[in-house]
Amino acid sequence: MPGALARTGVIKTPHGDIKTPAFIVVGTKANVKAMVPEMVRGVGAQAVLANAYHLYLQPGHDLIEQAGYLSKFMNWDGPTFTDSGGFQVLSLGSGFKKVLAMSTDVKEEIAIAKKSSRHAWVDDDGVMFKSHLDGSMHKFTPELSMQIQAGIGADITFAFDELTSLIDPYEYQVEALARTHAWAERSLAEVKRLRSERPDKPYQALFGVLQGANYEDLRKQTAEFLGSMDFDGYGIGGALEKETMAQTINWVDSILPENKPRHLLGISEPDDIFAAIEQGIDTFDCVSPTRVARNGAAYTPYGRVNMRGLKYRHKFEPVMDDCDCYTCANYTSAYICHLLHAKESLAGTLLSIHNERFIVKLVDDIRHSIENDSFYEFRDKFLADYYSR
Repeated sequence: MPGALARTGVIKTPHGDIKTPAFIVVGTKANVKAMVPEMVRGVGAQAVLANAYHLYLQPGHDLIEQAGYLSKFMNWDGPTFTDSGGFQVLSLGSGFKKVLAMSTDVKEEIAIAKKSSRHAWVDDDGVMFKSHLDGSMHKFTPELSMQIQAGIGADITFAFDELTSLIDPYEYQVEALARTHAWAERSLAEVKRLRSERPDKPYQALFGVLQGANYEDLRKQTAEFLGSMDFDGYGIGGALEKETMAQTINWVDSILPENKPRHLLGISEPDDIFAAIEQGIDTFDCVSPTRVARNGAAYTPYGRVNMRGLKYRHKFEPVMDDCDCYTCANYTSAYICHLLHAKESLAGTLLSIHNERFIVKLVDDIRHSIENDSFYEFRDKFLADYYSR
């Protein structure tokens, strides 16, 4: 078994087992962009993650519950995850896409909106925010987030937490982490109440979310605090610098209970995937495969390529010769290049199928390499090829 923390396992859910490590495909608004569920199954995805914030605003968790919960609503019969909505409330609100402010080199005014223009306001009770759809005002509390996720009906849910960026001062990180801990306790209490009120409903797992930015003492503190609580698993969230991501994960994964799964929120670059798995991450999600596909990019063993390039105009071969995805089995690079220049939406669908399959298969291959004790050989060869350009 390579490394101190890399591992394989199985997460059991009411909608099936997830063999880990696993890449969880993102279906933000109850759909994987540019793909239908049959295509998602076809790429080998084991589970889909939907977004509580977006589904609360549209079409509403009550409607999804009436439809028979997320799986029936979107025609996906496999396991499902939902995040708490905390990231979106804050990144689309007080931070205006705080995801951009994940470097200490970024100036504060770029990351944090001025009070006069901010769209979200945090207090100890929760977050008041303005909808990005119509400007209407809403408030998320830990209790409401749990109720929304219960209505959506995902197998695995996340506690409500406060996102901070790396440029927030240490004093605020301490304050926000204390709030996240209090919200974790409230989230867990509300989930237990909902379970007792709905004994006939399938069991929903609840993962606690670890914050603390890039501070070792805060990350270890939250791992000790949340690790002692009755969560079904843990999500590692917040701002993570690429250069120190592995170390940050190691701080918490070496403390968290070994018998509970760990999810890393929002990564899909191959070097990050290997680093996360080596430090004990079991599952992770990211929108990148479909996002870059809609922009014309395809994953290959030798890096990401722009399929709009003129060199693909007369390439009557698949994106990858040895790829087993539907796109590579049936369509040429020249055709995809044509679709992109013609601005046909089918290009995004075909590239999304390919990219999702590429990442899903990569993680499957990493899992097999852990099982046969060839993780490091596989990692070194794959990354040397992928970043060779």
